[in-house]
Amino acid sequence: MAKERVGIMGGTFDPIHNGHLVIAESVRDAFSLSKVIFIPAADPPHKPAMIDAVHRLRMVWLATNSNPYFQVLDIELKREGPSYSVDTIQSLVEQCEDRCEFYFIIGADELNILPEWHKIEELVTLCRFIIAKRPGVEADMSRVCEMLGEAAQRRFYFCDTPELEISSTDIRKRIRDRQSVRYILPQEVEAYVRKEGLYL
Repeated sequence: MAKERVGIMGGTFDPIHNGHLVIAESVRDAFSLSKVIFIPAADPPHKPAMIDAVHRLRMVWLATNSNPYFQVLDIELKREGPSYSVDTIQSLVEQCEDRCEFYFIIGADELNILPEWHKIEELVTLCRFIIAKRPGVEADMSRVCEMLGEAAQRRFYFCDTPELEISSTDIRKRIRDRQSVRYILPQEVEAYVRKEGLYL
């Protein structure tokens, strides 16, 4: 019996924006994934979040709720300590009991720092990676191969996605400066940000 192909989108989502959604949907379609699971990090190890994880979780749920192929898990909010991807994927693999094959969706910029991830050697054995190409970012496999070996390349795939140059940092600045974020944030997320007074 063929395994279910499941995509994983992790990150701070601070805030989640239309670029995240476009990448997730493009990869889901291109790789025939049964679903994409969004997992907000509670305590991101690489960069601190600007707002509380509960707000970020709510925004992810609001942004993805209308897509039947998208799912949100709060698994990292329920775990103490840094939100390491290897711990999250290990937990999902154990719950799946060999019925699923996981595909971790990351941007080309993240590929370049992948060797710095916590227990990356173990993580690569637990899932495959789909690299979403980004304009102006060279997806360089040399450091990954140097650290993990040439065989690791077989667990990495590349995907062309619509080129939306959207940055969470820029969004937060636009909100602080009282500039429009229409068509950058999902409408429900923009309304939530305004209601809660986030990023001001």
